[in-house]
Amino acid sequence: MTMLGIAAAVVLAAGGGMTLALADGSDDPAPPSATASPSTDSADAGFARDMAVHHQQAVEMSFIVRDRTQNEDIRRLAYDIANTQANQRGMLLGWLNLWGLPIASGDEPMGWMDMPASPAPGHDGALMPGMATKTELERLGKLSGKEAEIFYLQLMTDHHKGGVHMAEGCVERCTVGVEKRLAQGMVDAQESEIDLMADLLKERGAKPR
Repeated sequence: MTMLGIAAAVVLAAGGGMTLALADGSDDPAPPSATASPSTDSADAGFARDMAVHHQQAVEMSFIVRDRTQNEDIRRLAYDIANTQANQRGMLLGWLNLWGLPIASGDEPMGWMDMPASPAPGHDGALMPGMATKTELERLGKLSGKEAEIFYLQLMTDHHKGGVHMAEGCVERCTVGVEKRLAQGMVDAQESEIDLMADLLKERGAKPR
């Protein structure tokens, strides 16, 4: 099995594990809405909101690069990331609805992790660690071929590192079992993809930023 195939299997296994856990309730006898709902300022709600935003950008970048390259390894990776993170985003937003909590809040991003109160000055749309700026997204949309592949891999590596940090925060702070397991699945899958992307960058004579 190729490295890309191994990474895809890890992602699918992680996503499948979360779906199975939700379906059979093997560790949690009741779905999130059947127990005491988290408060709107809880780590559970904060993670769901912030990771939904973080994931949305990963989906956007992946769709951009699929139109900018014909390389099957990159297109397959982008497809896997887009589908996995769109599915996870739907789960996170669905839980907020089940808990009767707003999808958006006035809280600063990452406040539930005791991170800095607001993005750094001149963040240019990069609201959370690892997120690409608007300028970087515009640049990705103008590149093609090998240049687009390298820049996408570099941006997504940064994005995954930020996502892993946030997911680890949920593993430590969240109280809802299925959400903690989803977060751990994100850590495992995205760390595997970071290693894969390092190899893909090396093949192209490049490295992470």
